[in-house]
Amino acid sequence: MTATIIDGKAFAAQVRGQVAQHVTRLKDDHGITPGLAVVLVGADPASEVYVKSKGKMTKEVGMKSVEHRLADTTSEAELLTLIDTLNNDDTIHGILVQLPLPDHLNEDLVISAIDPAKDVDGFHISNVGLLGTGQKSMVPCTPLGCLMMLRDHHGTLSGMDAVVIGRSNIVGKPMAQLLLNDSCTVTVAHSRTKDLAAVVRRADIVIAAVGRPEMVPGDWIKPGATIIDVGINRLDAPERGEGKTRLVGDVDFDSCAKVAGAITPVPGGVGPMTIACLLANTVTACCRAHDLPEPEGLTA
Repeated sequence: MTATIIDGKAFAAQVRGQVAQHVTRLKDDHGITPGLAVVLVGADPASEVYVKSKGKMTKEVGMKSVEHRLADTTSEAELLTLIDTLNNDDTIHGILVQLPLPDHLNEDLVISAIDPAKDVDGFHISNVGLLGTGQKSMVPCTPLGCLMMLRDHHGTLSGMDAVVIGRSNIVGKPMAQLLLNDSCTVTVAHSRTKDLAAVVRRADIVIAAVGRPEMVPGDWIKPGATIIDVGINRLDAPERGEGKTRLVGDVDFDSCAKVAGAITPVPGGVGPMTIACLLANTVTACCRAHDLPEPEGLTA
């Protein structure tokens, strides 16, 4: 068996196209432009690249893009004042504070200061609670992207056996809740799970989000299962030249692709969906703020 490759890059482009259509409709029919504000504290190189990409794609779909770049010496009070200003700005529908923050800033406190209705990362405790009880919430972008790809591939997920490897607050736990809400039977596995291989082997859907390079081998996979690989791990690649690296996921792609029915690659799988879903969440937040119908196909 050779697995179908789930092309996250192509699917993300499709999602951004849908977002752009909704943005045009909001402008033409209601005179509203969805606005996204991104706050970057310090100069973390990876965060710099990510924020630049977010701003570029926000503008490409026709939304208002605002960036606030603050020094790494910014105080907690200064950052909270900025967030309060954005909370009260009616032209801003989504607020994202880029993580990680400098060590002197309390991430939990900063996230809790964001208006839950504008929390397009889905990290606010109110949104966590709403998602956990099956109510309308802002959903974390990476799990939402995984769900979209699964729905696109399978149509319905009802009754499927899903295993989520990893229990992080950002991916593992919200992913499990989204799968439950779509009527999957869900197991959350982690470092203390006994006989992990046997647990994974029974799954129709495997979500690998554990942060360990190529941890899941092909002989853990049920024939025909769908694998969503959330992992992004950088390994040395001396064969490519001195100092060169390569990106790999949390599953061993080559062996798993021989057994699975479908699999996401790394890179080019889940990664591109994260920003696409950030844009989708901003449009959703805008529609909710103005009591307009939510964009079909872009929410959980």
